[in-house]
Amino acid sequence: MNLVSKQSLIAAALVGVLSLAVGAASAQIKLDRTVLPIQEPKRPTYSELDARKAKAPPRFEVKAPKEAPNVVIVLIDDIGFGGPSTFGGPIRTPTMDRLAQSGLRFNNFHTTALCSPTRNALKTGRNHHTTNTGSIMETATAFPGNTGQIPNSVAPLAEMLRLNGYSTGAFGKWHETAAWETSVSGPYDRWPTHQGFDKFYGFIGGETDQWYPLIYDGVIKVDPPKMKDYHFTVDMTDQAINWVKAQQSMTPDKPFFVYYATGAVHAPHHVPKAWADKYKGRFDKGWDQVRNETLERQKKLGVVPANTRLGDRPKDLKAWDSLPADQRRLFARQAEVFAGFLEQTDHEIGRFVKALEDIGELDNTLFIYIAGDNGTSAEGGFVGMYNEMTYFNGVAEKVEDLIPLIDKWGGPETFPHMAAGWAVAFDTPFSWTKQVASDFGGTRNGTVIHWPKGIKEKGGLRAQFSHVIDVAPTILEAAGLPQPKSVNGTVQTPIEGTSMLYTFNNAKAAERHKTQYFEMFGNRVIYDEGWLARTIHRAPWQTSNLQPLTSDVWDLYDVRNDFSLTRNLAAEQPEKLKQMQALFMKEAEKYHVLPIDDRTIERTNAALAGRPDVLGNRTSLTLYEGMQGMLENTFMNIKNRSSKITAELDIPAGGANGAILSQGGRFGGWSLYMKDGKPAYVYNFLGLARYTIAAPQALPTGPATVMLDFAYDGGGVGKGGKATLYVNGKPVADGRVEKTQPNIFSADETADVGIDNQTPVALGIGIGAETRFTGKINKVTLEVSSLKGGP
Repeated sequence: MNLVSKQSLIAAALVGVLSLAVGAASAQIKLDRTVLPIQEPKRPTYSELDARKAKAPPRFEVKAPKEAPNVVIVLIDDIGFGGPSTFGGPIRTPTMDRLAQSGLRFNNFHTTALCSPTRNALKTGRNHHTTNTGSIMETATAFPGNTGQIPNSVAPLAEMLRLNGYSTGAFGKWHETAAWETSVSGPYDRWPTHQGFDKFYGFIGGETDQWYPLIYDGVIKVDPPKMKDYHFTVDMTDQAINWVKAQQSMTPDKPFFVYYATGAVHAPHHVPKAWADKYKGRFDKGWDQVRNETLERQKKLGVVPANTRLGDRPKDLKAWDSLPADQRRLFARQAEVFAGFLEQTDHEIGRFVKALEDIGELDNTLFIYIAGDNGTSAEGGFVGMYNEMTYFNGVAEKVEDLIPLIDKWGGPETFPHMAAGWAVAFDTPFSWTKQVASDFGGTRNGTVIHWPKGIKEKGGLRAQFSHVIDVAPTILEAAGLPQPKSVNGTVQTPIEGTSMLYTFNNAKAAERHKTQYFEMFGNRVIYDEGWLARTIHRAPWQTSNLQPLTSDVWDLYDVRNDFSLTRNLAAEQPEKLKQMQALFMKEAEKYHVLPIDDRTIERTNAALAGRPDVLGNRTSLTLYEGMQGMLENTFMNIKNRSSKITAELDIPAGGANGAILSQGGRFGGWSLYMKDGKPAYVYNFLGLARYTIAAPQALPTGPATVMLDFAYDGGGVGKGGKATLYVNGKPVADGRVEKTQPNIFSADETADVGIDNQTPVALGIGIGAETRFTGKINKVTLEVSSLKGGP
């Protein structure tokens, strides 16, 4: 044997010995997983000079418990119990059907009735007020339970799993970052990659344009990839598939946690026409008949008891047969688009499931598919909306204006929402919808759990009461992990949910989650061991003139015998009702629900809500080229006041074109820009009207100062004003802006210097990169009048 061979044998033997030593050492170390991050062992010291004569200690590496499953949470947005075919609905969801057939359906699973609260409760295992998310981020207030800032004492599940050896990735919608923490100044503590996720690809707010989304990769704004017929749900699925495949390629023994949260089917209801057309004629029968047929299917499937009755349609909503033909035609198309949107979403989830199968990981993946973060949304009002932003600005759209848009509904030229009658239909058998935490139509969401290695029964049904806060402890128990007492140096608020694992292989197990409160914008309820007391304080379409909270009338139900809350027992059992009301107040005080704030749209104004505002009382903001992607809650508020924009420019030979400063987009906003070398200003009122003031002459080469002065009429909110355009100190054009948006321009379109991202405010200057200013912007100063004394 030659020297090289002998050396190779010796080296191999040493590797084997060291491997055994590492394995033995790892086996001997008992990790304390209740304190995260897990503490490293004490480092040894050495007296030996020569490393070749010393033995290195085994590598310390935190690994997930042996056989710990991969975890996937799929969360669809704004779909209720009666929408998916898996729970008897009229909309095909074949992926969910398939997972249910080889897994379990949960027909008594509940959310919080609104998106941000559900998401934080889901990913922490604590009640939404414990996470300071009493409502959505944009309506946070100064009161504990509603501040919008997740406490350090409420560590998210993703961080628990990451610190226990999981790879973690989030894709799609976030909507869990305080509204004033979304600027370049941060802090980034409550962004996904600081909340336990190694990877994030998606949008940070409550919704986005599916055709032209606002996307972040980590904390960096990125442009959507160039692809034919781009749609965000397809894009986020590609990203999730690519990440999982790469993660398993590199570390096949390391489990992964994927949070896959679609923007669908939240408004805007954007979907390729081919998907919507699959439902042509399917909803011509109307929402009343759809409700009746859905309930019959639900009974046949066994997802509701045979004695279930249909909840009453809210009195404000009209019977389908009472509607004129043109309205029925419009509303039927709205439902076709919504249904196509949901089926397309389920198809994309199917692509992700297929990818897990392809790499052999589906069997040991705890796959939790939740159809809705709340009930279906009724925020479309009585006739639906071409532009959802009209809802947030108190503008009622008219049927006669919507009918000409039927063929465009769901495409890039609309930002649509459907009529509220469909929301009730897709929440069958219940009466109410999203925002109504005091009805199962707002909180009960069909859920499927699939885990071949952990669930023996195939196609089973579980009827024990469960809540979104139960998901995190379920996952921890399935992974063999304890609930941590301390995370990143902060003692933790104990998890408030109850693991659902006890139901997985025992359909008749006694219910363990026995008491649960619900509250959203004054709608409130208490569940306790089969009894439910509730009050409907406001409908989703009610935003003003609400009755006092003390005037609310409470109902009482025995949900063990009344699945759909149709038999009010308040008059028969007044003492039980009083007992339940007292229990609600006890739980409300315990979990920081009090005091209750029933305001909705008013709370989008930081000053009225009392939450922090990045710019505070400043009346001047200097902006520079390259500043873009500024969300509305971190930009100067120009609404309901006078303002002035002064841009110092350098105009190149041949003139300049493009956006100078813009806010909003195609469906509402304003822009100072140049076209054909001429400066211009446009105010886009909700996509319904545009007011343009343009200079008659192109600017010459060289330095130039362009200024737009807007003098607000005053006398209330949403009023008009006079806009005057100046060049180098001289007025060159003026005109009227007849009305302005009082509350919000957009949930996802941003303010940008030197470009108009996503969709453009002004017509005829292109889209996206095409709107980039071709001259040089030295600086732009935005000034606003004081709001003292009101607008």
